[in-house]
Amino acid sequence: MRRFVDISVPLQAGIASDPPGHLPEIDYYDHKQTAAEVVSFFPGATVDDLPDREGWAIERVRISTHNGTHLDAPYHYASTMDGGKRAITIDEVPLEWCLQPAVKLDFRHFPDGYVVTAADVEQELTRIGHTLSPLEIVLVNTSAGTRYGQPDYVGTGCGMGRDATLYLLQRGCGSPVSTPGAGTRRSPTPRSATQWTTTRRSSGKDTAPVAPSATPTSRSCTTWSRCPPTGSRCPASR
Repeated sequence: MRRFVDISVPLQAGIASDPPGHLPEIDYYDHKQTAAEVVSFFPGATVDDLPDREGWAIERVRISTHNGTHLDAPYHYASTMDGGKRAITIDEVPLEWCLQPAVKLDFRHFPDGYVVTAADVEQELTRIGHTLSPLEIVLVNTSAGTRYGQPDYVGTGCGMGRDATLYLLQRGCGSPVSTPGAGTRRSPTPRSATQWTTTRRSSGKDTAPVAPSATPTSRSCTTWSRCPPTGSRCPASR
């Protein structure tokens, strides 16, 4: 039987979901608060004309393209890729990259700040008995999902290192997906800042061309544990 697993998280204000200064902001308005605004759209109408004197419940949302469960385009990480070519933007990411068979790598046992290596990826693929195929989406399950919304969320979990990212790209896997992210840590911490600066261009101009030429990543997902290691199909978000 087919089973759907929602890997997205709801946008929510007031929790630790992103680095400081990049949190979503949401203003909530109930039916009473918007009644006067609603009748202003209809000349001659008054609040008394509204059913139960109620307007519309709405939210006004201020977000960046990095909030919530999302797809990062190569342009997010750097202005160039593939030996100096212009990095593609989100509207240029091929749709066929975004709905493909998926494989899940379980890296929850790695400590916070650990940088995953190509050897780690190979070992996990051997453990689950899987051989990567071109365009396959790789889900990287870290421990960050268990801390979503908590003060230590941003710094929780491991990250995919440069050689691990290239290992996937060189096998045609165009959309490594993880929590908190593939190719970089969510944010550099004191113990991982050096690794972060050397991995942020892992599909960019300081590497030999690989195919596919870019690594979009879907982030802020908390339900990887519900996905099987193999046999699923994964749509990238947004």
